[in-house]
Amino acid sequence: MSRPHQVSQLVLLLVLVLCFLATTTTARPGFLFTRTTGRCSPDYWGSRVESWPRMVPLTSTVSKVFGSRAFERYRSDLTLLEATVRNDDDGNVFPRLLKQASAALLNSYARKGFPYTAWEVKTRVIQGLVSERVAAHQAQLFTLANETCDLH
Repeated sequence: MSRPHQVSQLVLLLVLVLCFLATTTTARPGFLFTRTTGRCSPDYWGSRVESWPRMVPLTSTVSKVFGSRAFERYRSDLTLLEATVRNDDDGNVFPRLLKQASAALLNSYARKGFPYTAWEVKTRVIQGLVSERVAAHQAQLFTLANETCDLH
């Protein structure tokens, strides 16, 4: 083979490689943001990707699941599904407690090895409603359990 023919083949190969790289990099957005949610998070349960455990239908209200103390603190018609997708849990510890507790309750039914039973989740929610300090602490414990649940 002649030298010019080899050079033209190399140039053609280089052009093909560059075209391939250009199409794969331009097919991606310049900034990619993905919110990672584990299979045990409130966001995951709120997305309804997975069927909810039969013990807790989507229409279950917070007051029926967690009892009269929850009825006093939250809307009487608030469902567990609504509780998992709430976004008002930044400044107030009680919505955060409810959001994490709802996911913890679902995890207690659906995930083997979850550190709390359904009864423990319900009991801890009632205990957490006593004060903001206790609610914040219990919400943190539920958050930790929900976040580490995927590791089992």
